[in-house]
Amino acid sequence: MITLFAYEKRARALQMYEETHSVTETIRVLGYPGRQTLYKWISKQNQPKKVKSPYRGKNTETHPRHPPVKLKLKVLHRCFELGEDVKSVSDEIGYSRASIYTWRRKYLRKGMTALMNPEDDPRGKLVPGTASSSEEINELKSEVEDMRMQIDILKETINVLKKDPGVDQAVLRNREKVAIIGALKSKYSLPNLLSALHCPRSSYYYQQKTVKRQDKYCFAKKRIQAVFEENHGRYGYRRIHAALRKEGLRLSEKVIRQLMKQEKLQVAAKKKRVYSFYQGEITPAVPNVIQRNFHADLPNEKWLTDITEFAIPAGKVYLSPVIDCFDGMPVCWSIGTAPNAELANCMLDDAISHLKEERPVIHTDRGCHYRWPGWISRMEKAHLQRSMSKKGCSPDNSACEGFFGRMKNEMFYGLSWMDVSIEAFIQIIHDYMNWYREKRIKISLGGMSPLEYRQNLGLSA
Repeated sequence: MITLFAYEKRARALQMYEETHSVTETIRVLGYPGRQTLYKWISKQNQPKKVKSPYRGKNTETHPRHPPVKLKLKVLHRCFELGEDVKSVSDEIGYSRASIYTWRRKYLRKGMTALMNPEDDPRGKLVPGTASSSEEINELKSEVEDMRMQIDILKETINVLKKDPGVDQAVLRNREKVAIIGALKSKYSLPNLLSALHCPRSSYYYQQKTVKRQDKYCFAKKRIQAVFEENHGRYGYRRIHAALRKEGLRLSEKVIRQLMKQEKLQVAAKKKRVYSFYQGEITPAVPNVIQRNFHADLPNEKWLTDITEFAIPAGKVYLSPVIDCFDGMPVCWSIGTAPNAELANCMLDDAISHLKEERPVIHTDRGCHYRWPGWISRMEKAHLQRSMSKKGCSPDNSACEGFFGRMKNEMFYGLSWMDVSIEAFIQIIHDYMNWYREKRIKISLGGMSPLEYRQNLGLSA
């Protein structure tokens, strides 16, 4: 009774709608149904009734559930070679369109053998000459195609990803697999490539979407490149991190290191050639007062000095600086073309002129320049205390050696000096020393240069 009553109400509502041609008026007069329900009834009333296929669900001799190979090949020939409509052919033979497309996919992959049913290929002793030559040819073609695809994948792994020829494709990341697929997609079908590389379809489309997405570090890369070039390629990721923080751009050191690697920004480095100015015990050595304690609480408390050599095609240039242990600032320096007493003595005279009442300890190695009478008399006259490293022990003056190493990595190694004259190179060293004092930031000084650090503390340079 409930079903009959519901059917009568539905028929009454549809009749009222045909009379009024208005959903709103129908609901107002009858008081039912809801607007969405009435729309659904009207839609179903206007749809033609589906005609079921007479073959649906049947498995007879004239229409078997699994048709023979000849019928499948005939259907594929009609649909995909003669161009007949798949739906029309499907209605005629009584097999669904999904079945026809499945037959086509199997045939393209493995040939006619993939269309055979178990009863078409009975088990038993093989009789020579019974195999179809076309089947063998299709199988061979399929194998050759697979081998050709594997070879092309290996080639693209080498050419696109720059991997070793013996790389295991199983360890490739999805992004790398997508790059290979992009290079071969015009030659092979996407499903075959995804299957060969064991890459899920969802991962493929995700990686494609990721590549098209705008790089969120685009601005950061430009600033890193600019800071690197402004400082002549001398800043590593730590100093670039400090420089960007001063600009208000906050990125982790790890991110900056990765971005520099992507942009191929690398500070040039080269091992230092070892040489020595030691000429024997000219005068008695003095004790090592510093004892590798390079910490100073105030400026002009501990000074370090040494001489380093720069060999360029035009000749050799020598630098003799004084380094303050307080903040690593070069107090003064002298540059010449010979490592003689004049080079060291001129530097010492200039350093002494910067002193007021301070009396720093000056630490050197055992080079001959610091054993000659001219150096000793200047030290005694200025009431400065001498300190010397042990013989052949560079760690005793490691803070000064470290300054030379940083300097050569930042402005000397990795550059061509073929057409640079001695005078021009000396000016380059002067410019670097001034830049080191005034602009080059140090992580140990809180991202400030030595001059900025002293000004921040209210100290004179």
